[in-house]
Amino acid sequence: MVEESHRGHRQVSATARRHGICRSLLTVWRRQYRNGELASEIGPAFVQVQVPPEMDTDTPPRRPAPDVQLEILLRNGRRLLVSSSVAPDALARLLPILEGK
Repeated sequence: MVEESHRGHRQVSATARRHGICRSLLTVWRRQYRNGELASEIGPAFVQVQVPPEMDTDTPPRRPAPDVQLEILLRNGRRLLVSSSVAPDALARLLPILEGK
């Protein structure tokens, strides 16, 4: 989003509107980006997600997946770090509260 806001004249306001954030927040992110404050040493990573098939009695149990940390960027600019073991229904109840809905 920050790089998108650099693509042309008057793109800060348009980009902020398009992504539903306030212009001042995007301006702060642009300054942090310019100063190298948004760089991550590790970088983004993708984790394979698999939806398990319905359990049947003939299938041997699988080893549990390792617990990893997930980063969720909310529309309001907040960053939420959660364990991959968090219950999806609990997360679904929590996200609207954190987004202020």
